[in-house]
Amino acid sequence: MEVANELMVRGIVVGVFQENCWVVGNRRTGEAICIDPGDQPAEILALAKDMGVTIKYIANSHAHIDHVMGVHGVHAATGAKFLLHRGDLDLLRNGWKGTAARFGLDVSQGPPDPDQFVAHDDIVEVDGLRLRCIETPGHTPGSVSFYAEEGMLFSGDTLFRGSIGRTDLPGGSMDHEMNSICERLLVLPEETVVLPGHMEQTTVAFEKKHNPFVLEWMRRGTDSPPWPRQ
Repeated sequence: MEVANELMVRGIVVGVFQENCWVVGNRRTGEAICIDPGDQPAEILALAKDMGVTIKYIANSHAHIDHVMGVHGVHAATGAKFLLHRGDLDLLRNGWKGTAARFGLDVSQGPPDPDQFVAHDDIVEVDGLRLRCIETPGHTPGSVSFYAEEGMLFSGDTLFRGSIGRTDLPGGSMDHEMNSICERLLVLPEETVVLPGHMEQTTVAFEKKHNPFVLEWMRRGTDSPPWPRQ
């Protein structure tokens, strides 16, 4: 995907959980941000090479196993700074171990600690590319999304096409997740392309009109939605 004249976005589906890892870079400067390297670091690095970019930051939406098991390989190969919200630090350090054992995954090297924590409205920036961090707790306590003014939202496992991230895992909260979606994501421009952590892309406009979780949440609520009713 090309955005404007200089930005490029390409995704790769990795691991047994079929997670979407995104590489977004600037064609002119050759600098890039890798979002959610969940597995298969060699393939992610090959994708960046094919795009002609160098990964400067690894920006994670959250720390579930299917989003972090490629971090070590990309981090070691590139020296890119690894970014995560502080609320998911314990999950990063410990949460993947039980899941790996249950699924029989051979994980010889877990993810490193973050080089830097991100918080709401922080800017993750390389030459020619800026992503704004939006805190979107609910799927995990430290879930975040990343927004580019060029019209892209990397929603992690918070918002999917016609669905939402599960909230029944430790640290999850349906109330927090729906507030994150309705108050922070669906107030973005309707033409915003949503690039999630699993499955296909969508748009803010589509989710406002068709997402059954959003429609039910608004139906149950006593307050008006933070956008004009259709």
